[in-house]
Amino acid sequence: MLQQTQVAAVIPYYARFLDRFPTLTSLAAAPVEDVMALWSGLGYYARARNLHRCARTVMTEHAGVFPSDPQIIATLPGIGRSTANAIAAFCFGARVPILDGNVKRVLCRCFGIAGFPGSATVEKALWQLAEVQLPARNVDTYIQAQMDLGATICTRGTPRCSACPVAELCVARRYNRVAELPAARPRKAVPERTVTMLVFLDGSGVLLERRPPSGIWGGLLSLPELPAGMTETELAARLGYQAGAFVALPPANHAFTHFRLLMQPRLARVVPLPQVRETALVRLERSAIGGAALPAPIRRLLEKCLSAGE
Repeated sequence: MLQQTQVAAVIPYYARFLDRFPTLTSLAAAPVEDVMALWSGLGYYARARNLHRCARTVMTEHAGVFPSDPQIIATLPGIGRSTANAIAAFCFGARVPILDGNVKRVLCRCFGIAGFPGSATVEKALWQLAEVQLPARNVDTYIQAQMDLGATICTRGTPRCSACPVAELCVARRYNRVAELPAARPRKAVPERTVTMLVFLDGSGVLLERRPPSGIWGGLLSLPELPAGMTETELAARLGYQAGAFVALPPANHAFTHFRLLMQPRLARVVPLPQVRETALVRLERSAIGGAALPAPIRRLLEKCLSAGE
């Protein structure tokens, strides 16, 4: 949960998650839809799918016992080298380094490592440096100290160098390069994508579709998107509904890591076509929207649309 997400945002999700899934066995046995519902709002939903797959893999391939070898841990779904090493160090006392964002920043400043730390060349050098710096014992305490140093003192924007326990060793401080290290990610133009999203109202409920298991918002419920070259009425009929007049509602934006999404919602009341017995859409009562497995941007957009469509 802490990958790409701040602690303050994670804590309530973490508490609810552990309350619902206190063991690997309970997590592995749960439907993925339950996992996604508890993750709704945290973003980066591949983490939730991988966590669920990881629990099932441990149950089926490791007899329910979480492996202690960092190289084996790194083969589990959703776990890379740094996370695998952190688990091995904290849980099993392994003498291995980690390289999360905070640790990268500390190492780049302390040892004057230039270049973007996410590039292959710089990251390789940082792994080698992190391994050389490992103490002979109490590795778990050392690694926690590294992370805390980066999170609370050697911060990105306003580092507190006067409080830093390694200030005398810091190359960036010595040569007045704290602001420029580590180097920022090279900027690229952010592409935009525009989609028309349809808010189908069926009585007191709204009709949603289940996203594919992989990709953006994978496995979550979302609003149907209008394909190119198709009208709103045609899409409604394909999905098994007859639609009334469509009303354009204010657009909304959402920024992903690699692109910006412009969502243009259109609302209509629908009724099922008499000859249709099944539909791919999921009907959700308005009162259930707050607890449903919806991406946070879609939840906000839907709440605004429903208020406007009263």
